[in-house]
Amino acid sequence: MTALLLIADDFTGALDTGVQFAASGVSTRVITGQKPRLSRYLDTCQVLVVDAETRHVSARQAYDIVYEIAAQAAALKIPHIYKKTDSALRGNIGAELAALLDATGEKALPFLPAFPQMDRDTVAGVHYIAGVPVAESVFGMDPFEPVRSSCVAELIGTQTGIPAGSYPAVTGESLPSQDGIWIFDAASVEDLRAAGHALAAHNKLRIMAGCAGFGAVLPELLRLDSHGAKPVSDLDPRFTVICGSVNPITVAQVGYAKKHGFCRVGLTPEQKLDLNYWKTPDGEDTLHRINELLESHPLRILDTNDDAGNYETADYAAKHGMTISDIRLAVSGTVGYLVSRLFANPQIGTILITGGDTLLQCMDYMGIHEIEPLRELDAGVVLSRFAYHGVSRYVISKSGGFGKENLLTELANVLSPNQNRMEDAI
Repeated sequence: MTALLLIADDFTGALDTGVQFAASGVSTRVITGQKPRLSRYLDTCQVLVVDAETRHVSARQAYDIVYEIAAQAAALKIPHIYKKTDSALRGNIGAELAALLDATGEKALPFLPAFPQMDRDTVAGVHYIAGVPVAESVFGMDPFEPVRSSCVAELIGTQTGIPAGSYPAVTGESLPSQDGIWIFDAASVEDLRAAGHALAAHNKLRIMAGCAGFGAVLPELLRLDSHGAKPVSDLDPRFTVICGSVNPITVAQVGYAKKHGFCRVGLTPEQKLDLNYWKTPDGEDTLHRINELLESHPLRILDTNDDAGNYETADYAAKHGMTISDIRLAVSGTVGYLVSRLFANPQIGTILITGGDTLLQCMDYMGIHEIEPLRELDAGVVLSRFAYHGVSRYVISKSGGFGKENLLTELANVLSPNQNRMEDAI
C-alpha cells in the first residue's frame, strides 16, 4: 500500500527526492503526467512520485494540477502527501502549496525549503544559496524563471492569500498555533530532523512541503519498510553528457570537463531550435557524425549552450520571432528527439542528462513514462533505471544548478577509475 505521495514540479526534482527513499530500500516509483490515475499504483510501491510538470506553467494551471492530484490522494486515503518544491524557490510554490491545503482540508502546512546538504539554507525566513540570498544568486538571473525575492513568505504571498509565517528552526516540541503555511528555518540536516520529529509528535506530517533536503529524513520519520537497496549492475565507462541547462553552474562544469579530457559538440542554433532540421539530409549527416564520435571518444558532451561571447542562438531566435519560453521548449524537444535517435547505439554508454525538461522529453520520445531511482552518485545527482525494449537501461540526472565545477570529471572517474583522458577535445 502506498504510504506517501510525492508531487514534484519537474523531472529531476522528482528523481532527486524519490531517490532519498529508494536508496534506503523503500519501494519507490516515479511516474510522469499532470493527470495520473493514482489508483493504478496503490499496491505497487510504498512511495509514489508524480512529476506533475508545473514548473513552467501559469500559477493558475499549477494550482489546478496539484489540487487534482492531491484530491485524488485524499480520496484514496494515502496517509502522507509531500509537495516537492525547487530548492532554489523557482516555479509556482505559493499556488501549489495553496492547492495542497485546499484539496486536503488541512489547516496548516509545514514547509521546509532548505537543502543544507547542497549548502542551501533558510535563516530568519530568508533563503540562501551558498551564503548568498537566492534572488542575488545565479537563480535570480535565470533567463527562464528568475527568483524575485529571497524572503520565502514574500515569494509565497505573490501567488496566494493564505497566511505564510516564518519560524526559527524547531529545537523543542512546540509548534506554531496559527493556520496557514509554516515556513521553518533550517541550516543543517539536524535542523530538518528535529523539525520532523516535532511535527511527527504532533501528528503534523499528513501534508508537508520541501525539497530533497527534508525528503532525506522522511524515511526514518515515517518508518517506511526497507528491503535493502537494489543492486546496480556495472555501469558502462563510456560517458555521454547531454547538457540541456543554461545554468552557469552547469556551464562551468562543461567548461571544466572540456579542459580535462572530454570532447564537446556544441549544437548550432538550427540544430537545437528547429526539430525539422534532424529530419533533413543535413540532419541525418550530423547524426551520423555524432554516432562516429561516440565510437571514437569515450567521454563526450552534447551541449546546447553557445560559446562564451557568442549570441548566435539569441539572434536566430529573434529572427524567427521566438520568445524565451519558445526557446526553452524548442531546446528540450529537439535534444529529446536527438537522444532518442542516438539511444539505440550501444556506444552511447552511460548517459547523464542535465535539466528536467530535457530528461522528460528524452523519455517521452522513447515512450517511457515510469522510472526507478536507485541511488545518488553525488548530492542531487541521481542514478535511475528504466525498461527500454525489454532491457534495463541506466541514466544519470541532475538539476542544472547542482554540483561542483569538477562534477563531470569526478563522475567519469567513478564510472572508470583507470580511464585514460584524451586532451584533444573538438
